[in-house]
Amino acid sequence: MSKKTPAKKILIVDDEPNIIVPLEFLMEQNNYDVRVAETGEQALEIIADYAPDLILLDIMLPGIDGYEVCQKIRKNPRFKHTKIIFLSAMARSIDVAKGMELAAEYITKPFSTADVVEKIKLLLERNQGV
Repeated sequence: MSKKTPAKKILIVDDEPNIIVPLEFLMEQNNYDVRVAETGEQALEIIADYAPDLILLDIMLPGIDGYEVCQKIRKNPRFKHTKIIFLSAMARSIDVAKGMELAAEYITKPFSTADVVEKIKLLLERNQGV
């Protein structure tokens, strides 16, 4: 089974190892090229070089938060096709509404890793017009 398409690139941005480790493992199991950032600043540096297809982004991060990271990404035309999924413990409807203005999806913690993988597949396939 030879695939000519390069692996989709996913950046996981979270400061909690108990979130990062299982997500990173799952993404790799699904043949994604995965990078991890633990702060908003680190995420922006990685995004500039790595240009991920999709970003799993926590909102509550040390330094600049996920909303600000998302806004900076959205201001850059180079990343207009980058899909963003917020993963957050902030579950109030006002937080979800704010997140949905900026991102493709908003998933509240705790979450099912299977649901996250499913949403990623849907977003990336939609991007390819499949």
